[in-house]
Amino acid sequence: MKSIVDREMLRKRASLAHTASLGGLIILLVAVAFPLIMPKSTTVSAAILFVGFSVSAIGVFMANRWVKKPRPEDALDKSLKSLSDQYRLYHYLPAADHLLLTPMGIVAIETVNLDGTFTYVQGRWKQSFSMNRALRYLFEERLGNPILRAQKSAEAYATKLASALNDDLPVNAQALVVFIHPLAEVDAKGTPIPVCTPKSLSKKIPVNLPRLELERYHQIQAILDESSHPGN
Repeated sequence: MKSIVDREMLRKRASLAHTASLGGLIILLVAVAFPLIMPKSTTVSAAILFVGFSVSAIGVFMANRWVKKPRPEDALDKSLKSLSDQYRLYHYLPAADHLLLTPMGIVAIETVNLDGTFTYVQGRWKQSFSMNRALRYLFEERLGNPILRAQKSAEAYATKLASALNDDLPVNAQALVVFIHPLAEVDAKGTPIPVCTPKSLSKKIPVNLPRLELERYHQIQAILDESSHPGN
């Protein structure tokens, strides 16, 4: 399996997250020291404090997205490394965080990097809530509806590819969700698409589907290669 990811983009976003976190901390320190220098400027001090907290919160949120380990791309690459070179895993495309090109079509993969217990009941997700999670709530990504996000990514790229290929043949597009955090426990009975952890991911990749013609496969590959490097 070949992994395609813009490491320079990841480095820049991680650097931006660190800069925002450090900058927010510095602004907060200024807000604390400001009343000691100018005791009557409480309004200015409060404004600086608000800015510092906001910048710091943005930095922590970005760090959870672009720095926090396990890294989604690394977890997926490790789980799917046994697949043949006909499988190409694209990370952080414009309309899909992770998209797998297979000999049969495409699979949009939505990752969830949260710990805890997650249960799917009657079309809704329920998750355990601890004091530790409560303290991190403002700075972590929300669970939301990962199934819907995966389905939308699959639909978006099926439409994009159909338009780019300029023919009437549909592009087989599947979707699945992976909870990558090692402390995540998932009970996902009755979900409309596969939901799993990295350990069982390779078994969830569809295989019993009609294979693409080789020329069409290469056409799709070329389109996805271009999407992964839009500036080239």
